[in-house]
Amino acid sequence: MIPIKPIPISPVNADEIGRDRQQNLSDIPAQVQSHYLSAGALNLSALPPLSLYVHFPWCVKKCPYCDFNSHEVKNQFDESAYLSAVRADLEAALPLIWGRKIYTVFIGGGTPSLMSAAGLDRLLSDIRTLLPIDSAAEITMEANPGTFEAEKFKQYRVSGVNRLSIGIQSFNSGHLSALGRIHNGDEARRAIAIAQENFENFNLDLMFALPGQSLQESIADLQTALSFHPNHLSLYHLTLEPNTYFAKFPPAIPDDDLSAEMQEQIQIRMADAGYQHYEVSAFAKPNHASRHNLNYWNFGDYLGVGAGAHSKLSFPNRIIRQVRHKQPKAYMEAASLGNAIQESHEITKDALPFEFMLNALRLNQGFDTGLFYERTGLLINSIEGVLNQAESRGLIERDHLRIRPTELGRRFLNDLQELFL
Repeated sequence: MIPIKPIPISPVNADEIGRDRQQNLSDIPAQVQSHYLSAGALNLSALPPLSLYVHFPWCVKKCPYCDFNSHEVKNQFDESAYLSAVRADLEAALPLIWGRKIYTVFIGGGTPSLMSAAGLDRLLSDIRTLLPIDSAAEITMEANPGTFEAEKFKQYRVSGVNRLSIGIQSFNSGHLSALGRIHNGDEARRAIAIAQENFENFNLDLMFALPGQSLQESIADLQTALSFHPNHLSLYHLTLEPNTYFAKFPPAIPDDDLSAEMQEQIQIRMADAGYQHYEVSAFAKPNHASRHNLNYWNFGDYLGVGAGAHSKLSFPNRIIRQVRHKQPKAYMEAASLGNAIQESHEITKDALPFEFMLNALRLNQGFDTGLFYERTGLLINSIEGVLNQAESRGLIERDHLRIRPTELGRRFLNDLQELFL
């Protein structure tokens, strides 16, 4: 795992970002200074690392379990117009992140791999033009096996994508059909072969507890995934999310006992294969954890651009959240007018412990106690009563340096997190 260090509070880091970006406080728009840099409820000692998330909202077909902001391509999408909107969105957001370096980039969706090679190259060129990107930045792109074209993915790598996250979900064609996926088992294998030819670092997403899935079938999926030796595996329990097709018409899925047995087998086999179980659903070979997701889980900052993208941005005296317009057409229109943001609010001081724990307690090794103060501006003893309650119930273990969820706490993570509400 490559550590990401916090950035000392300063509107500018001119040595790192170059002469063309040398600015001072007076160069930041007055409305930004008055609203975001004025006195507030917090007093942060340092700003967290900053990531960039770019949302691509279209997909070939909406999966029945998906609650992400994704929209089926009816005929075609206007790639050029959307990329122009993303650039305009990014330009409008620059005053809020002035002088801060980007350590990771994640292009998610939807299905970003629907983008042309030229479109992806344009997107990354715009990002590099507008933002100071760390020379060792992790740049991840999500991909659907049903959209793999060897030459296109070769060009993605040339353009700068250095980590691919492939939504396999299953290698069983029957289960893929039940999930509404557009690829079959053979296409999943072909997609991984193309990824191996072009990317040194790739992640495979798998799901378990699928409709009609047996324990043996879930193990077979896992063993097939391991045979490709990915650096990272994300293993998700199928959940019936609200406002999805599966929520309205729930399929018959494995009961709690069977799904728990699947999960136990996953943990045993992943450990035997040399993977570290570092987050609820994430397993990685040493030094290959997702740096972008680690920044989320450590309550880092991220600027989200694109339709429906979320942002969390820290300032010396406040932390804000933003949401972009969700519908692609509305987003593009709003971005062209310089205001892609649909919602924006400041996180209240009372809400910060829950917001922090909602992320940090997903990590199996928990977090350094000093990180809580660094990212929230609150002393750890301000939540001593809740920590005592969680510890007495066997949900966490701690010392003066670290707080981590126990095995029981990981099993009942929602209950543990809710204690901090």
